[in-house]
Amino acid sequence: MATITTTELQDLATLTRQITELSFLGALETVLATWCDFDTIVVVIYRPRKRPILLHPQDPAEQSSTLRFYLAHAYVLDPIFNAIETGTCQGVYRLAQLAPDQFEQTEYYQTCYRDFGLVEETNLLIPLSSTETCAISLGRNQVSGPIRQRELNQLKRFFVMLEALVQQFWQLQGQRWTGEKTQEDNLEAMGQALDSFAADRLTEREREIVGLLLRGFSSKAIANDLGISAETVKVHRKNIHTRLGTSSQADIFNLFLQHLQHK
Repeated sequence: MATITTTELQDLATLTRQITELSFLGALETVLATWCDFDTIVVVIYRPRKRPILLHPQDPAEQSSTLRFYLAHAYVLDPIFNAIETGTCQGVYRLAQLAPDQFEQTEYYQTCYRDFGLVEETNLLIPLSSTETCAISLGRNQVSGPIRQRELNQLKRFFVMLEALVQQFWQLQGQRWTGEKTQEDNLEAMGQALDSFAADRLTEREREIVGLLLRGFSSKAIANDLGISAETVKVHRKNIHTRLGTSSQADIFNLFLQHLQHK
């Protein structure tokens, strides 16, 4: 690791001093902004088959309707959530490293990423326990453009230190968010939404394929993932549209949103 500068030491000291306070999250945003340009920042705790917990921003004025929709429903299609669910839980990642091959063509991407005006997102994934992972998502719009390699390197350079600080903050402050168990906290319905979508009309295999399509997997990627031929996937896709009365992936996405909103 390159020599740490006096300014960088001061940044880390600032975070350490505020680790027992909620102001730590604002200080974290300030420090990250000195290492990497970004236009949006969201800090979320992911838990298996439960709704995410939003840590930052806490000001409702900074929480867009798209962000609230994401936290309540749409996160089940998100590459970050699914990467964590399947075992990716530590490090610095560009969104493209975690997303399926046709993610940017999905209705979900158009709804939850394009609405933010983002062209790229960088994520710091920090394991907090065996069942909790913190994701710090830094978004960049068209004016800022993609993250530069030197900025990515800076985030990776300090990741281990940030990881330790965030883990300590969660140990000290996490009960503020998890201490009161609500009925919503214990619901597994959202995590099972893809499994139960159109269960009365689609076979188990067809529901599996719908879930992959909605997340952004191409027919070829689905075939590779399921160990079947691309032609078989095409037949399943045709049957899915027939059984759902749809003609496009956008139609399926809209049906899935209706399904989510009844959870």
